[in-house]
This record gives sequence, structure tokens and C-alpha cells, in this order.
Amino acid sequence: MCLAVPAKIIAINGEEAVVEMDGVRRTAVVSFIKDPQIGDYVLLHAGFAIRKWSEQDVREYNEIVQGIGGV
Repeated sequence: MCLAVPAKIIAINGEEAVVEMDGVRRTAVVSFIKDPQIGDYVLLHAGFAIRKWSEQDVREYNEIVQGIGGV
């Protein structure tokens, strides 16, 4: 199964960025994203940012994930 997760861009260097997910930082390719900016949320899959997400998208995702874990 493939899973994409939300991450926040905290630094950008060309087509790569440092993103953070639950306190974990890693490098991601952001070349598929139009105008990536520090502070943007992105959906991360296999080290690639595949689309931007809003803060509302991230909140809804977290609510769903927490609900699944509470079942």
C-alpha cells in the first residue's frame, strides 16, 4: 500500500526542501509543486511533494487519523 502524508516546508534549496512531519525532518523534492514557499503544507509521497494542502486539509487529515487510532 502506498501512503502520502502531509508535511510542512521549513527550508527550500532549489528543487529540494526540508519538510517536517510530526517533528521529523527529511528532504523532499518539490519540483512538482507550483511556487513552493516556506510554511506551505504539502502532501508527501515517496520523498516527493505531490500537491499543496491548506491548513484546513491538514486539520481534517489529523482528525481522521486520530479517529481511526481511537477505534
